Amino acid sequence: MKKVLIITYYWPPSGGAGVQRWLKFTKYLSSFGVQPIVLTVDPSRASYAQRDESLQKEVTDEVLVYTTKTVELYDLYRKLIGKGEIPYGGFSNQQEESFLQKMAKVVRGNFFIPDPRKGWNRFAYQKAVELIREHQIDTVITTSPPHSTQLIGLKLKKKLGIRWVADLRDPWTDIYYYNELYRSSWAKKRDRAMELNVLQAADQIVTVSKALKRLFGEKLGGVADSKLAVIPNGYDEEDFAVSVPVTDEKFVITYTGTISTAYDMDGLLKALQELDEQQQKNILFRLVGNMPPAIVDRIRRELPLIELDLVGYVDHARSVSYLLKSSIQLLIIPKIENNRGIVTGKFYEYLASGKPVLAIGPVGGDLEEVIRETGCGLLFEYSDSEGIKKMLIENLQGRFEISRDRATKYSRRELTRKLVQEIAL
Repeated sequence: MKKVLIITYYWPPSGGAGVQRWLKFTKYLSSFGVQPIVLTVDPSRASYAQRDESLQKEVTDEVLVYTTKTVELYDLYRKLIGKGEIPYGGFSNQQEESFLQKMAKVVRGNFFIPDPRKGWNRFAYQKAVELIREHQIDTVITTSPPHSTQLIGLKLKKKLGIRWVADLRDPWTDIYYYNELYRSSWAKKRDRAMELNVLQAADQIVTVSKALKRLFGEKLGGVADSKLAVIPNGYDEEDFAVSVPVTDEKFVITYTGTISTAYDMDGLLKALQELDEQQQKNILFRLVGNMPPAIVDRIRRELPLIELDLVGYVDHARSVSYLLKSSIQLLIIPKIENNRGIVTGKFYEYLASGKPVLAIGPVGGDLEEVIRETGCGLLFEYSDSEGIKKMLIENLQGRFEISRDRATKYSRRELTRKLVQEIAL
């Protein structure tokens, strides 16, 4: 089989959404004649915002995994703010910003460019050179965030002339929390130069949505648009091939993942408030993930009749089980600039659950297109409380129907097939 080197910071036992994409690709690559060799950071030295030990069992025997040591710059962050938890999800796990947290962001944004995990690059590059020679590899894939990982691919391209594919799961200098890093004009200029160097030097660029393809294509002046490919995130059918008893007697609205003040919930809360008393009492609102106390307090204050279930962070398998026990899945896109290209990884797992999806976000974006294509639910503008209320009532009364047979193109196996074809592995 052809061998390909995949360089990724996030790998089991790292948890969170970032690890899923290439964990699942590597699971199926051998089915299409490709031997995946993974280079990642030593988990005992890594700075993971979340850990999920259960994902270890999904690394198949066909995948060769190598790890290296690192110098973790987040250790300095912990010392600076005096806390063990590192930020994630666009700082959604941080509440009122203290003076020390602000100073930590200033240091991060102006001295750790493009990000604090670049301390891994020197060790990863050295090991990558060794693996390329040992296994006679001619194609390297780097995936980010952290975007510092792309600089490893850039150096390998310059030094060894290998074929390099850069997979960018998120925007780089256009990420929605970018301005929260207090970058100076000099730091922004340097970061944008790094981003452009990567986009220009990569033989092929892969991203997760049409809008992100347009964004990166514009940075290249449109002349290199042909080297950009869209391979969306998806769901693994095997994750959902389980029987989960529905134990809740109530109508369960489930939201999984992170949330912050950038997630506009006004229309949703108003819609829920306008349901009659009996309908509200029949609802269980389940939040799976780490939720800011201010948002939890607001929900409790404005929806006193609705039962709130705060599950907290759980491993991937338990997260799937909560989806399967739901009556309806709630998805909110942050209300930020350039959000029409956001199609979160969890959406595809919502899709696989077979339960209706109530999405709140920008009308006319990539997410609405996929929802319409798959027939899995509806998307509403943030302030459309009437539309949200109508969908909730139809679901409460069992009158809302969804299509269950148009999602197979987003299975991880089919997406791996597409990946192999698109980037000619």
